[in-house]
Amino acid sequence: MDILSQINPQQRRAVEHGPGPALVLAGAGSGKTRVIAYRIAYLIRNAAARPENILAVTFTNKAAAEMRERVQKILGPSRSAEPLISTFHSFCVRLLRREIHQLGYKRDFSIYDTDDQKRLIKNILHEMDLGTELTPREILSRISYAKNHGTSPEQYAKRFPFDASGDVQQVYIQYNRRLQNTNSLDFDDLLLKAAEVLKKSPELKKYYSDRYRYILVDEYQDTNRPQYELLCLLTSEHKNLFVVGDEDQSIYKFRGADIQNILKFETDFPGAKIIKLEQNYRSSQNILNAAGAVVQNNTERKGKTLWTDNGSGDVITCYSAGSAREEAGWIAEQIKNCLSDEPDSHIAILYRTNFLSRNFEDVLTDTGIPYAVVGSVAFFQRMEIKDLLCYLRILFNPEDDVALLRIINTPPRGIGSATVRMLMEIALETSAPILRVLREKVQDTGLPARTARVLRRFQDLLDKWNSLKETSSIALILDTILEDVQYKQMIHRNETASEAENRLANIEELTRAATESEQRGETISEFLDRASLSSELDHLDPNARVSLMTLHSAKGLEFDSVFLAGLEDGLFPHSHSLNSPQDLEEERRLCYVGITRARRKLFITWTPFRKNYGMDAGIPAERSRFLNEMPAELIEKIESDALNEYDRRPRSTRRFSEDTEPYRAPEVHATIKSPSSRIPKVQPKSIAELRAYLKEQNKSSSGSPEAPPKGPVIKAGTRVHHDKFGDGIVLSRERSGNNIKLVVTFSRVGRKSLIEQYAKLKVL
Repeated sequence: MDILSQINPQQRRAVEHGPGPALVLAGAGSGKTRVIAYRIAYLIRNAAARPENILAVTFTNKAAAEMRERVQKILGPSRSAEPLISTFHSFCVRLLRREIHQLGYKRDFSIYDTDDQKRLIKNILHEMDLGTELTPREILSRISYAKNHGTSPEQYAKRFPFDASGDVQQVYIQYNRRLQNTNSLDFDDLLLKAAEVLKKSPELKKYYSDRYRYILVDEYQDTNRPQYELLCLLTSEHKNLFVVGDEDQSIYKFRGADIQNILKFETDFPGAKIIKLEQNYRSSQNILNAAGAVVQNNTERKGKTLWTDNGSGDVITCYSAGSAREEAGWIAEQIKNCLSDEPDSHIAILYRTNFLSRNFEDVLTDTGIPYAVVGSVAFFQRMEIKDLLCYLRILFNPEDDVALLRIINTPPRGIGSATVRMLMEIALETSAPILRVLREKVQDTGLPARTARVLRRFQDLLDKWNSLKETSSIALILDTILEDVQYKQMIHRNETASEAENRLANIEELTRAATESEQRGETISEFLDRASLSSELDHLDPNARVSLMTLHSAKGLEFDSVFLAGLEDGLFPHSHSLNSPQDLEEERRLCYVGITRARRKLFITWTPFRKNYGMDAGIPAERSRFLNEMPAELIEKIESDALNEYDRRPRSTRRFSEDTEPYRAPEVHATIKSPSSRIPKVQPKSIAELRAYLKEQNKSSSGSPEAPPKGPVIKAGTRVHHDKFGDGIVLSRERSGNNIKLVVTFSRVGRKSLIEQYAKLKVL
């Protein structure tokens, strides 16, 4: 069979590219993954390369798995070797498990995920007693940014000067030191250390470059500088770098992605061939025209014009709502209509920031529409799963302090906080792993008898499980741990019947995953690597009829109908982007991504009357400038009665200047209920009425500060109950503007961010 007969002329031109660098500019829905899969098959089928000499890298496990399946389907199963198709991080783990000893690490290093990293930063902050106002999450973000831009701990404060840069530098120094002392790497280190190995050893650089003679990269616009450097090192013996990407979908600057990698590809790789894929197989022409009209306002782009054979399709429906609740209600009604017409259709509600999901979840629940939230706690991040994985991690890497501290008294076994603090202090003073200190203290005759007894019992359990490593399956080790520590009994004691059932089901699923891992021939180390590198997008439910997610989470996905919600200036584009041309262009690319997720129907919603936590009441918001950039003939406008007068004003009187951050009014429902009983319920019929109401409300409430909340203080670690979400544990507490934000993980629905004064949580 001629495999090239299955692709269009532009795709064929890319697939048939000979040796040397090539950049395939592939617009949304134009078949990026298809081109890479056929390129791999073409190289193998025409004997241009042996399978083992081909490396293809992408960004998610899901995308890598889909690419492997496509290649197998094209070529068939009869081959002695397979090309390596993986994520960047998985490839680096593979390399480092063989070569990291070159840098002074042991091959059995642990991989810290975001939760592990934050725990380590919290420990460091506690030990150093810095008193910084930055949260562990903020510090971690700054450290990651520094690593992705090649900044060492010692250079940090000089390169990124700001009020707390000295504090971040001190934490950064300790953080890196602790990672090395515990034989651990974070996600950024996986890329950096792999490149460091190849830089340090010319022999290894030549070996890996010779081994992978043809390198293919998906989503090249999302690469950061460490990934770019790694690709340069891997192509040092040849220039057979074939990259596919779309500069108009570069939306991950906050993660370190560098759009210049794709914009300057021809400069970095002289003689590169440029091929454009502009035929879209996903969307209608009206959707493509709207997306193109928005993104063409950017200057940082190479330029493409998407077209399709799918026909013009429906125009875009834009609904102007009277409140955020009304917006959610209208969307729910349209979803019911869509599912009534096409029960098997897939629908997404996309939004710029996570707090917008609350109204959608409430209304969809009230109307009985099933939905899935993408971005809640991923399977391998759930409390019970993390606990059990940490038991396995400490067996695999006894120097993993974060794993040890998580399970040393979980379930409670009498090792109190004072004992743990003593072990940590000695470990810090001696630069030794905590487990080594524990083993030494067990032999200390000066230790209180009870403390020595519980530590010795814990050590005996570790020794017992260690003895099973070489002869027993992962599933059997997990079952032994569960029985020895009575973990399931702890769940029954601490959770309601329904929540205990959910957690026990998760544990059974972990055991099944371990069994499947072993059937694939994986070791404990490979099983833990897979868990560490997993993300929530790898577990997206393909059968979900309605999905809720942020725009950043939606890239790479597609849906029959898309609701793009919250298009207001200051919200989308985000207010933080309004003073930076580069940031505003990235917001515009994000809008382009959102629009092009839709196959057949696109809905856009906005309201001037949205309550935005942390902001005072003020004038209504303006609709997004991105809406104004779409051709009017493509937009069908539907307005709430409450907005008729507002939206009839001349546009010139409704636009914000680009250097002004708009305020947002409180949410307006059918009635507005004042904090003061002296203010009557009001239904604003116009902007003038709304402003009068706000003025009266402010006047009424001035001089009457809100009383502090009564009851126990809710802090990290507190067990709480929510009337809708059930029981959960508070993960963090931090100030957000004038409010206190709580991050809570609920056993039934996963992680939620809540404002304390509105959450109505009960302390258990």
